[in-house]
Amino acid sequence: MSEQSPNGLTIEELRKLTAAGSIDTVVVAITDHLGRLQGKRCGARSFLEDVFPHGAEGCNYLLAVDVEMNTIDGYESSSWENGYGDLVMRPDPSTLRRVPWLPGTAMVQCDVLRTDGTPLGPSPRQILRHQIDRLESLGYRAHIGTELEFILFDDSYTSAWEREYTGMHAASRYNVDYSLLATSRLEPVIRAIRTGMEGAGLVVESSKGECNLGQQEVTFRFDEALRTCDNHSFYKTGAKEIADQQGKSLTFMAKFNEREGNSCHIHFSLRGLDGESVLSGDGEHGFSPLMEHFIAGQLSALKELTYFLAPNVNSYKRFVEGSFAPTAIAWGLDNRSCALRVVGHGNGLRTENRVGGGDLNPYLATAALIAAAIHGIENRLPLEPVTVGNAYTGGADRLPTTLRASRDLLAGSEIARKAFGDEVVAHYVHAADVELAAFESAVTDWERKRGFERL
Repeated sequence: MSEQSPNGLTIEELRKLTAAGSIDTVVVAITDHLGRLQGKRCGARSFLEDVFPHGAEGCNYLLAVDVEMNTIDGYESSSWENGYGDLVMRPDPSTLRRVPWLPGTAMVQCDVLRTDGTPLGPSPRQILRHQIDRLESLGYRAHIGTELEFILFDDSYTSAWEREYTGMHAASRYNVDYSLLATSRLEPVIRAIRTGMEGAGLVVESSKGECNLGQQEVTFRFDEALRTCDNHSFYKTGAKEIADQQGKSLTFMAKFNEREGNSCHIHFSLRGLDGESVLSGDGEHGFSPLMEHFIAGQLSALKELTYFLAPNVNSYKRFVEGSFAPTAIAWGLDNRSCALRVVGHGNGLRTENRVGGGDLNPYLATAALIAAAIHGIENRLPLEPVTVGNAYTGGADRLPTTLRASRDLLAGSEIARKAFGDEVVAHYVHAADVELAAFESAVTDWERKRGFERL
């Protein structure tokens, strides 16, 4: 493994900083199946002498729990039957970076292995690595950009919890989409997020207000797929930590209330292994034949792979016609009513997948997009006509509207089984079952308000 990090911190630099007392803690992190950073804090000297050469251990239930961290039956990779043994977190030195908002702290992200040294198949980072390898065997490299929205509140996480997330105060009182005046009031938090991320090696493009009250978006430079997903996971956790330090809170829930949801649009392009443009050409719309297959595959597989873009019950409440969240499986040229919006030119020619919400797991979502593109390329799928006008009122096929529908589509998907294998499909179908069972057994505020007196 190379010790050079694109994020500005090498192993040798870490050794020097540790010896000087500037860094005393290294966070060793994995991204779990729910898209969350999990792991442990190691003493910097122990990390350098023990963890970096050999890896760190953690309970293998980390990829088989629910949101509440309850152990769940039914996962092949982790259960009482196999004793809830260990998994290995193997540091990837290319992800080593400072955490500027945590004194004396660095972070490294890890691949997840079994104790025999083989990759753990359901690990999101491993799933993405496999799709990247498949794509590169065809001669192409995936470049990705994620646009992740959140809603910022003036309430702390502690007070929000104690109030059961009711009566919270959004950080803006009206629609601040592109507003410079109103977003200036949010700058103490948003600037801290931007500068913190820059200090950790991410390249911030911009931040802007969005439509919902308190809603913001911070975007980062387009990059190779794995690096983008590593950065996405790091940013999502870091933004929460920075807000918390200022007595604020923020949420990446797909749909916090009945107003606009939090999206995660994914920009996706291919280049040759030499870095040259492969999607632009002399065909209609300036496309190459590859670009046509690239789009067609994504459209063809989107319905079956929606789960990886919308993994929670709440995810599906974004899909409202006329809301800037898509419902139609259609593509258009710079058309925000379509699930796939085509923008850019040359190396920047790309699709923007508008299906995902802020709650998606970036590794799984990106892996699904790559698998869909491969499906189109390998089968030379023809591209359907471009959608002109309002896709919400057109005749295109529709996205699934519930988690149960997406779960069933994934379970029966030959595209998914060919791309990911039966073990991965079974793992994430079961994850959907766990989410559905939890939701269907819950008694909600909506039910109490409707039924307590009047029913």
